[in-house]
Parts: sequence; structure tokens; C-alpha cells
Amino acid sequence: MSTHPSDQQLIDFVIREARLLDQQQLDTWLDLFTEDGHYWMPVEWGQADPRLTTSLMYEDKFLLRLRIDRLKSNRTFSQSPKSRCHHVLQMPQVDARDDAGRTYITWTPLHYVESRGDLQTLYAAWATHHLAVIDDQIRIRLKRVDLINCDAALGSIQLFV
Repeated sequence: MSTHPSDQQLIDFVIREARLLDQQQLDTWLDLFTEDGHYWMPVEWGQADPRLTTSLMYEDKFLLRLRIDRLKSNRTFSQSPKSRCHHVLQMPQVDARDDAGRTYITWTPLHYVESRGDLQTLYAAWATHHLAVIDDQIRIRLKRVDLINCDAALGSIQLFV
């Protein structure tokens, strides 16, 4: 990608990322992150910093790899039967473009369903992707998922929203 990504390319990237999760192509999904990338799910409405306040999840690429390896393991008894997920995205919007810095921010309202056995759980959220173009590839520097009910008593989210 020798030129700057178009808004449509950024939108397509976000949609593809959700599809990889739905299809449980977790290794390919993890490759979308920069080496210093993070996945963040705040526990407080409007939370500004993942380090000063506890989060539902704040994981770097190493911790994401551990979670994926655990999910793929046959010895993860909480995953028998295995969880599945389904993302229903509204159209992602490009909120910020810095073509000189090759960084971009998208915002996507979504519904996420996680299913395991007879139980299905629905979450409504907004995903904010901080994207960077590295080696001519769009990559995730930060994925922030704000659950609408982040401050409610939540069950265990097994996969990635």
C-alpha cells in the first residue's frame, strides 16, 4: 500500500477483522496487531486510562497469544463445548486520519453474540480501532471495546468482542 488507505479500505479492514473472529481464525486475527498492539475493554463508562483503573481486559500481544493458545487447547475444560461468536456490525466510520503519520481511527457500533452449549449471550458495544500502516499493511495498534453495560455484573466473556 504505497499510498494512503482510503476510507473504504479502513472500513473493509474492520469488517474483515470481525469475520476472522467469527470464523475463529485467531492466529490470523492476532497477526493484524502491531507488535506493541493492545486489546482493551474498559470496566468504567468513559474510562480514560487502562493502567490507572482496572479493565475487563487490557492485553498486549503476548497476553493475546496466551489467551488464543488457551482457547485452542484440548485441556481448556471451560471450552467444552467450544464457544462461538457472531459480530453484527453497523457501518464502521473513519473518525480520524493522519496520512502523514499513517495512523487512523475508526468507530463501529456493534452487537456481539457469544454462544457455548445452550447459552447465548448478547452484548452491545462500540469498537474503536487505532490503526497504523506498517510495511504497507494496515495493522491494529489498539482495539478498544466499550460495552454499553460495562459496569454491570458480567459473566465470563470467553472470546474477543
